[in-house]
Amino acid sequence: MSVNVLYKTSAKATGGRDGEAATLDGSLSVKLATPKELGGGGGAGNNPEQLFAAGYAACFLGAMKFVGSQGGPKVPADTAVTSTVGIGPRSEGGFGITVELAVSLPGLAKADAEALVAKAHEVCPYSNATRGNVDVKLTVV
Repeated sequence: MSVNVLYKTSAKATGGRDGEAATLDGSLSVKLATPKELGGGGGAGNNPEQLFAAGYAACFLGAMKFVGSQGGPKVPADTAVTSTVGIGPRSEGGFGITVELAVSLPGLAKADAEALVAKAHEVCPYSNATRGNVDVKLTVV
């Protein structure tokens, strides 16, 4: 499969899960901290799972808006996507992640909302990147 790349960005991380990460253009800079649940000290800072959760939620909402612009139902202004990312050891070895997307589409009929979410899952770049590798659970709330 080929991709007609329309935009690229780059970020650099140093220090691993207890370091820092920043985009090369300087628009984003975060201090990283390992959660206590993963053997770290917790404390101030974010972790890759939080960044992935925020990115997936925003991207999925964008995918719903795209579907809406292509003849799907119009996405209400107060739509929200809550992404929950889990991490832990895989039975096959190494580590894996899970994702739950809870989508709130106020004012849309449940069937229309579920159809919109299903179609967005087909076009969302994060969904396409994780398909077949990550358990992604979709729920209309």
